[in-house]
Amino acid sequence: QVQLVESGGGLVQAGGSLRLSCAASGRTFSNYCMGWFRQAPGKEREFVAAISWTGSNTYYSDSVKGRFTISRDNAKNTVYLQMNSLKPEDTAIYYCARGPPYGLAVSFRDYDYWGQGTQVTVSS
Repeated sequence: QVQLVESGGGLVQAGGSLRLSCAASGRTFSNYCMGWFRQAPGKEREFVAAISWTGSNTYYSDSVKGRFTISRDNAKNTVYLQMNSLKPEDTAIYYCARGPPYGLAVSFRDYDYWGQGTQVTVSS
């Protein structure tokens, strides 16, 4: 069983920064793609960023490219999302999830384990 626990969300003013963390249980964390998704009230869950199992490849949605950075520390079983230049439209619940092994995926259908989410609120 894999458990994912997000932390680091909160309330921040527009233009500010937050760093989300996702701690994973399980010995096979390092073999899997990891991703971040978000869901705003009344909207569908959307892809934010993904990172390959080695960390050498990353992929971002157009809406966060250049502002957000995904990274991972396989020794700590943790994946991070550094969010800079935050905008009110970034307000959402942010979820981390485990993707396919040895790959990189952007569709939520390719992710099998999900965290409980952490709220990010950006005020204008």
